[in-house]
Amino acid sequence: MEEEYITVSQITQYIAGVIARDSNLKHVFIKGELSNVKLYRRGMMFFTLKDDKSQIRCVMFGTKFKLKFEPKDGMKVLVVGRVSIYEPNGGYQIYIQEMQEDGIGNLYLEFEKLKKK
Repeated sequence: MEEEYITVSQITQYIAGVIARDSNLKHVFIKGELSNVKLYRRGMMFFTLKDDKSQIRCVMFGTKFKLKFEPKDGMKVLVVGRVSIYEPNGGYQIYIQEMQEDGIGNLYLEFEKLKKK
């Protein structure tokens, strides 16, 4: 029996479709610590949201108009968004629609302690 092979793009598109149809992933509420925050003049922001065991890449558009604070590395935040696949690299990420402050992250505080030693 001969196997039918599919392309990388085809499997990525299939996975993206599965995620897009999953109602649990269309509106997620996540808390975590900001890392690698990159703000751009056009209002785009890319960052990693992490805890002590995992991390997720995130993107937010229109941050200049939506946020009442300046996001910085080490901040704890609460976010609302949707999970999706960024097809060019096959990675999943969260498209953030809302963000609010939730204090300073423990990971950041531990990092600062190490730097002082």
